[in-house]
Amino acid sequence: MDFLQPGTWDEALEAKAARPEAVPIAGGTDVMVELNFDDRRPAALLDLTRIPELTSWSAGNGRIRVGAGVTYTRLVTELGRRLPGLAMAARTVGSPQIRNRGTIGGNLGAASPAGDCHPPLLAAGAEIEVASVRGTRTIPAAEFYTGVKRNALAPDELIAAVLIPPAAGPQQFSKIGTRNAMVIAVASFCLCLNSHNGTAGAGIGSAAPTPRRAADAEEFLAAALAEAGLWESRGDLPAGLAEEFGERVSAAAAPIDDVRGTAAYRRRALAVMARRTLGWAWSEYQGGG
Repeated sequence: MDFLQPGTWDEALEAKAARPEAVPIAGGTDVMVELNFDDRRPAALLDLTRIPELTSWSAGNGRIRVGAGVTYTRLVTELGRRLPGLAMAARTVGSPQIRNRGTIGGNLGAASPAGDCHPPLLAAGAEIEVASVRGTRTIPAAEFYTGVKRNALAPDELIAAVLIPPAAGPQQFSKIGTRNAMVIAVASFCLCLNSHNGTAGAGIGSAAPTPRRAADAEEFLAAALAEAGLWESRGDLPAGLAEEFGERVSAAAAPIDDVRGTAAYRRRALAVMARRTLGWAWSEYQGGG
């Protein structure tokens, strides 16, 4: 196995173009597990830890650009107020040691249906910035996941950053697993309310072959809030609205039975999490959040 260690972003892109089979590695929290269990034996590893621009973030043009090498810990400590849904999800990842090493780019590259960062990125309408020697392009998060642990990257492309609108209203994330910590999600859900334009975003994890948005549930919720004038009044949610929202979120999933849970359990869990996150988010909104 070859070990490639570029010192600049341009060198990394050139290395990926010359060796498209090379597997990128930053925190190594996914890749090293596969190597240690001999589940994967790539011809080359492409170490990205010496490229400083991957570990920075900035705000501008109505979005926050988060470098692919930003860790889960930094998402919590540095971006918790600007991107609360993503920070909530990052807090649930593994142990403190894993959060200190694991990166948002690694989570995207692995493209696991159970990845914790995916529902917040979907709900917030994020885009993924990818690059190669041919140039740079952006991919909507909803189009980035193409199958179980597959993504829309071309063989010569690397993830450069994630582009996320800052929160314009309450955001909530919920995850259910076999225990409270250091666990892979049986199902997860994120809700983002945008009081500036009266929209809602809903992202589902670990309940379909890919992470996905619950588009019908989003449209239903936004329309119901607008029709009742609740964006302006911040009044109580109408009876039955949360239940209907939960059912529509559940209907958007396509879960399977596996060792962590049944399809029926995942659908039920999503409905409950959707109701609860809506209640938490609306309570925050009523309080001025």
